[in-house]
Amino acid sequence: MARYSGPVCRICRREGEKLYLKGERCLTPKCAFERKGFIPGMHGRTRRGKLSEYGIQLREKQKIRRMYGLLEAQFHAFYEKALAMPGITASNLMVLLESRLDNVIYRMGFASSRASARQMVRHGHFTVNGKRVDIPSYRLATGDIVRVSEHERSRKLAAIHEAMKRVNISRLPAYVSLDKAKMEGTFSKPERTDIPETMKLREQMVVELYSK
Repeated sequence: MARYSGPVCRICRREGEKLYLKGERCLTPKCAFERKGFIPGMHGRTRRGKLSEYGIQLREKQKIRRMYGLLEAQFHAFYEKALAMPGITASNLMVLLESRLDNVIYRMGFASSRASARQMVRHGHFTVNGKRVDIPSYRLATGDIVRVSEHERSRKLAAIHEAMKRVNISRLPAYVSLDKAKMEGTFSKPERTDIPETMKLREQMVVELYSK
């Protein structure tokens, strides 16, 4: 199955939630969800009907999966890891997703969106504890230091500098820190309650869906 390459604003409209997939644009009047907040398709304005329990669980799973930019097989693999861990599976799932390198780069403010962060990682613009890592799904541990590569092309990358201009350090999640001068940040394992989201995610429904 190929990764979705169509208009990402359609994803937010389909889920009925603003998932902030286009970074700064999502905060402007140009946001398609603000202009066309109905479901995509010719019957989007008139589509009605109450979702079944399965439908609600499916939509919640799709919402979280699409927010982190994962394919179904990738997302399910994270669920299996969360299931094998001690503790609450739903919370474990969110912590694992937040520990991905591309997500942490987005949370630290080096990128305006997870998609942009994923592309930067693949192009080798970041190091973890001094070692170049080009795997977006690389799982970080407490104390890991994420740094913009010392390579000149990375240090001068316009996308990174533009994103960092908009960073308010006082508003960063509790589990990441940022040193703008050094262009590096430190990660620590998050608590579920520390994960900042604009919508109320119901990850327990993902567990219920996969448990059927």
